[in-house]
Formats: sequence, structure tokens, C-alpha cells
Amino acid sequence: MAKIKKILVANRGEIALRIMRSAKEMGIATVAIFSEADRNSPHVKYADEAICIGPPLSSQSYLLADKIIQAAKQLGADAIHPGYGFLSENASFSQKVDDAGLIFIGPSAHSISVMGSKIAAKNAAAKYNIPMVPGTKDAVTDVEEAKAIAEKIGYPVLLKASAGGGGKGMRIVNSKEVFEEEMNRAVSEATAAFGEGSVFIEKYIGSPKHIEIQVFGDKKGNVVYLFERECSIQRRYQKVVEEAPSAVITPEIRKAMGEAAVKVAQSANYYGAGTVEFIMDEQRNFYFLEMNTRLQVEHPVTELITRLDLVKEQIKVAEGEELSFKQEDLKIKGHAIELRVYAEDPKNNFLPDIGKLEKYRRPQGPGIRVDDGFEEGMTIPIYYDPMIGKLIAYGKDREEAIARMIRAIDEYEITGVENTLAFGKYVMQHPEFVSGRFDTHFVKNHFSPDKLSTAISNELAEVAAVLAGLTFTTESNSKEPVNSNGGSGTKSRWKERLK
Repeated sequence: MAKIKKILVANRGEIALRIMRSAKEMGIATVAIFSEADRNSPHVKYADEAICIGPPLSSQSYLLADKIIQAAKQLGADAIHPGYGFLSENASFSQKVDDAGLIFIGPSAHSISVMGSKIAAKNAAAKYNIPMVPGTKDAVTDVEEAKAIAEKIGYPVLLKASAGGGGKGMRIVNSKEVFEEEMNRAVSEATAAFGEGSVFIEKYIGSPKHIEIQVFGDKKGNVVYLFERECSIQRRYQKVVEEAPSAVITPEIRKAMGEAAVKVAQSANYYGAGTVEFIMDEQRNFYFLEMNTRLQVEHPVTELITRLDLVKEQIKVAEGEELSFKQEDLKIKGHAIELRVYAEDPKNNFLPDIGKLEKYRRPQGPGIRVDDGFEEGMTIPIYYDPMIGKLIAYGKDREEAIARMIRAIDEYEITGVENTLAFGKYVMQHPEFVSGRFDTHFVKNHFSPDKLSTAISNELAEVAAVLAGLTFTTESNSKEPVNSNGGSGTKSRWKERLK
């Protein structure tokens, strides 16, 4: 297959920038698409060419498959990278790109289709004896049938929409008395979100860990695993903190999970970057959940511990190249943690907080990486996911990575919108996180808004004590100039930092 010369990135924000940077290092030209809301976005300015794809709503811009393909052909792109979200796991889009004579930088339409349905994915993986959570093999719509299945599995059970994602269409049912009501809610929510109301039922694991394995395959049939990511710190079933490797996975479990993940990928003839997700119980038994047929938001932590550029590897595979590394070549080097910095208010149930980035200063220094798509003065648009960026800390071990993350959070300055930085610091300092014992119920069991208020009050008390000492020193010695507002230069800097 010919070398790719120009890539249209069918996405926005930080992931669009992330892809373009790797492409630029490979000497490949890039095309940005943007909605009217993203006209001044950094990814638009960074690309070699850019084209407006439509109004702000995703349904009128970033989800218009035919229009995106038309733009790629119009501007002479020979490949399309979908990033994550939007059309990245749309089998029809992958097929249309292929039919248009362009290269889709991702898996085949067949792989996306198989793994896009939770039922089909489980059926495919079952052929390879991959461990499964006890539950239904096929979708269920009849309430009485579902109730009988739940009785057989044993409560509590989890109802999950077959076509679902992001926590939609999911219900935990603790007893038969409320089963019918909860199933009706799950079906209704799934139908509204995905146009498909069927659900499957599985045993609910009380204290689960969410562990995922990064896999990579080529078009020659080679598949490897790039170790695990721990993704158990979540809110609304969506990840907030991810790390690699997990603090509780032994080499033996890692190997078993990795090999199981490779088999899942092989069951769908998978190539490119993909993630196989598992749930782990208290006894460290792991069970297959699903496969995400795209690059993950949290891929930077895997890049840091493997020293690989996953976007470059995606491009090489799309060009038809064989993987340049084998399983035995891969080693874990150090530890990496990622905090998703959302424009959300942790003190108000993590609700989105839209506004202008009045001040925006990224942290710097050893072991710190920031993947973002905003600049100071920009407004967080209401139309898309409220993620401002991703803060990633890397260290020689987990202890150093945590210390660097805390330092970077303190350096990261964002004003104008509520955000998840303070929550991230709370997580990093919590004994459950430090010990590695935490599970997906961390937010429910250990976090409440008053925790942040207490932490902020303690910090302000410390600052006040420092300022009191500075004021005494200034009044006694007059060695530091006093500003017109009556405070010392140091005090003013403290005030500015606390804004």
C-alpha cells in the first residue's frame, strides 16, 4: 500500500492536535475540519488546511460522514483519522471511507461491527474461552423472561443496553421486587439514546476494578498487548483518572489478561489500536466486558510506559506495514497517571460548567505532559464533551508519578470555569488511591462536596499563616516593597494565585 501523504482528522480539540503532531513528525500533511463553534480552535490553526463542516451541533457537523469524506477528497487527503468519539466506532463510516478509495486509520468495518454490539462481542470472545461475567448471551426484551434469568443468576444483577455506552441504559437491580420497574427504565433510556431497547443481564460485582488492555494488530495477523490501564476512578460510569500499570496486577495476571485480550482481538480479525476492557472482582478474577475499536482518551499513559507513539503506529498499520515490535520486545518502563481535566463542578455532582477560560496556565517541568485543545480567552462550547484537556504525570515509579501529578495540579491555573483539578488532587492524596485498593465506587464511597471545601479551607488557613508571618516581617524590617493595596509583593502573588 502506498504511503499516506495527507490525513484529514475527523475530530476536534485535543485529540485532533495530538494526531496532527505525530503526522507532522512523519512528514504527512494534515486537514482539520471544524464546526462554526470551533472556528478559532487551536487544531484549526495548527493544521496545514482547514475546512468548515457545518453548524455547532455535532449532528450538523462532526457526525456528517458523507460531508467529511467529500471534504477529504476535495482537499486531496488520502486518509482519514477519526480520533475517538464521533464517528470513530461507526462501521458504516469506516466502510464509506474505504468505498471512497481513502484509507481509514482504524480497524475494518467488520471488526467495528462485531465489537460494537456487546452481545456480538461476547459471542465472538466466547469461542476463545475468554472469562465472562455470568449472564445472558443474547439480548432480552421480555420482562418475564428477563426476570427468570435474573433469578437464576442471583441478585444483585446489572442491566445493560445492548447498544449502549457511557453509562446510558444501565441499571443495578438488587431484588426481584424492583426488577420490572428498573428494566422498563433501562429499556426506555436505551431506546431514547440509541434507538435500540434490548438489554442483557449479568451478575453485578460489588467492588469491581475496571482494568483495560491496550492491544495492537497489523493487517498480517500479528497482535500484541501493550499492558494494562487502571481506570476505576469514575463518575457517571465515565473515567476521570487512569494509570498504567495497575498497582494491583501481578505479572501472572497481566500475562493472562494480555493473552485473553489478544484472543478477543483475533476473534474479530482486528488490526490497528484497540482496547479490551475487563472487570475484576475482589479475588482478582477478571471477566471480559467489551472492546473499544479506537484510540482511547487515556492512550498517553500507555505511550509513556512503553515509549511508543500509538498514533504513528496506527498510521503505519493503515499503510500496510507489519508491526515493528513483538510481544517479547515490550517492557513496562516507569509509571504514568492521567487526570481528565473537565469543565465540571465536582461540588455540584460534576455538572458541566460552561464559560470563558479567563486564565489558563499549563504546568511544566519533569515528567509532565498536557494534551489539550484550548487557549486562554477561549470559551468552552456547550455542544461537546466538556473536557478541557488531559494532565499526565510520569515517574520512575507510582510514588513519583503521584507526587508529580500533585505538583502539576498545583501549578495548573484555570479560572473562569469550575474544573476537576481539586478533585484530582483529592484523589491523589486519598489513602485508598495511594494504597491501590480503590474500586469503581470510589466517588460514591469516599467523595462528597464538603471534602473539597475542607481541603480548600485548610489551604487558605496555611496561606493565611504564611501571610501573617510575611506581614510581621514586612512591618518589622520593611525589607519588601508594599503595593498600593497595602499588601506585600508576596502577598499579592498569593492573592493572584488564589483567584
